[in-house]
Amino acid sequence: MSLLSIGETSAEDLRAMLELGAAVKADPDGYRTALAGRSIGLFFQKQSLRTWVSCDVAAIQLGSHPIVIRNEQTGLGVRETPDDVGRVLERYLDLLGMRVFDHADVTAIDRATDMPVVNLLSDREHPCQAIADLMTLDEHMPVAGSRVAYLGDGNNVCHSLMLATVKAGGSIAVASPPGYAPDADVVAQAREVGEVTLTDDPYEAAAGADAVYTDVWASMGQEEEAALRRRHFARFQVDDRIMETAGPGAIFLHCLPAHRGEEVTDSVMESGQSRVFDQAENRLHAFKAILLHLLG
Repeated sequence: MSLLSIGETSAEDLRAMLELGAAVKADPDGYRTALAGRSIGLFFQKQSLRTWVSCDVAAIQLGSHPIVIRNEQTGLGVRETPDDVGRVLERYLDLLGMRVFDHADVTAIDRATDMPVVNLLSDREHPCQAIADLMTLDEHMPVAGSRVAYLGDGNNVCHSLMLATVKAGGSIAVASPPGYAPDADVVAQAREVGEVTLTDDPYEAAAGADAVYTDVWASMGQEEEAALRRRHFARFQVDDRIMETAGPGAIFLHCLPAHRGEEVTDSVMESGQSRVFDQAENRLHAFKAILLHLLG
């Protein structure tokens, strides 16, 4: 079993990982040797702070041995085909996590191997982040029955959050400027499971929400579009007025890094409603849960 996409993950497996994440967070010492003798590969094409450190530490704290593999050492798709890279690495590793630009690279290696493959981020989805997001929301209130508002770019983070929220029994409203909505096929997939609202009005999306979520307006690889995107997204900034529109006791979430003063104000980031650093911590516990779930 691999974790390439929340869309391909059953509601039962998602709930099992959320519960396991809460368990390892509550009792980290109880799992110190759970994966003793296992080798975990962490492959990176893209820069990383939270993913790299949280995954590395998670593997160590479960008793396994992580090894970071940089793309400049591998030359994925240039020096060697993804199939060949995968077939070599599965002779050394028990599981491979991959942070890549193109989702096709993750799926190619998964098809070519029998080891579990984890999508640590691709252009289509960010499933590990979504599991940490739902863990954080679960700590505030049950995800089932909750309402999440996502303001900003309909990107990989939005895709996984949307799918995970409805699979866990919540609903989600996504507010994006015209031309920046999440992919129609992902929206259709999520709507087969639960309630998804699309709008270009951030106040409509935030009204009565239990959590307000945003992400950077220009992700890695979109730097040349940054100035244009700032103009298009200006009215989607999460500020105090947006948070006042949300439900009483609503929390603020952000996957980080945050561009303060753009998609979110300092006053919201540093408010009592902000759970962004709890959310970042939960990347560690979520990855432990993923490892334990996939490796039994």
